[in-house]
Amino acid sequence: MNKRAEQPPRDRLILEYSLDAPPEKVWRALSIPELREQWLPPGDLAQAEPLAATPGEAVSYRLRDDRPPFLESVVTLQIVPDAAGGSLLRIIHQLDAANDGSVTMMLAA
Repeated sequence: MNKRAEQPPRDRLILEYSLDAPPEKVWRALSIPELREQWLPPGDLAQAEPLAATPGEAVSYRLRDDRPPFLESVVTLQIVPDAAGGSLLRIIHQLDAANDGSVTMMLAA
């Protein structure tokens, strides 16, 4: 598995992984709750149901931080077949627009 990261904007992180598994197998791991829970526990999700899904290609979930300021974000998982029969998994993690503006951080003196 190879990992590549783009230079994302401050509110977005994009990672890409080359997988030896065919797209159909990767889609199963992303879309079947019992399989997805092995690597993305339901406690990390703001809601269990996907926000959007294009079968075999992409699925988006809403996440919520478990620590203050409890920001919400959206993670989109895209699958692209590669020429060797494997898959490119692109993970796009972006802060949700529902977060009210900037985050205030307090520093201890």
